[in-house]
Amino acid sequence: MTVPQDVPADIQAFAGKLFDLARAGDMALLDYVDHGVAVDLSNQDGNSLLMLAAYNGHAELVRGLIGRQADVDKQNARGQSPLAGAIFRKEDEVAALLIDAGADPKAGTPNAIDTARMFGRDDLAERME
Repeated sequence: MTVPQDVPADIQAFAGKLFDLARAGDMALLDYVDHGVAVDLSNQDGNSLLMLAAYNGHAELVRGLIGRQADVDKQNARGQSPLAGAIFRKEDEVAALLIDAGADPKAGTPNAIDTARMFGRDDLAERME
């Protein structure tokens, strides 16, 4: 993880741990959010905690982050949304959670509808249109 030079090493390590928890689907991440970590914290690539949990198929953690008001449309530095990431990774349960939470299927590049069509998921694309 690349961070500005003025961020203390212990803070860098803590942030790295938080992103690792999101990737791993570790529900302990929600305790950190409940104690003040920003629910929309993003790494150097613009990937939010929700994006990492969604991309890695961790439905329960995604549900918990949504319940704590995570921005379901927050895009990373490449313009990708959590919904498009979940569809790309064929994480149907996560995609359904994001859709039910109001994720915009037209957000991002490529957007979730285009992503579904690229991967032959016309059924999903039609549901979102």
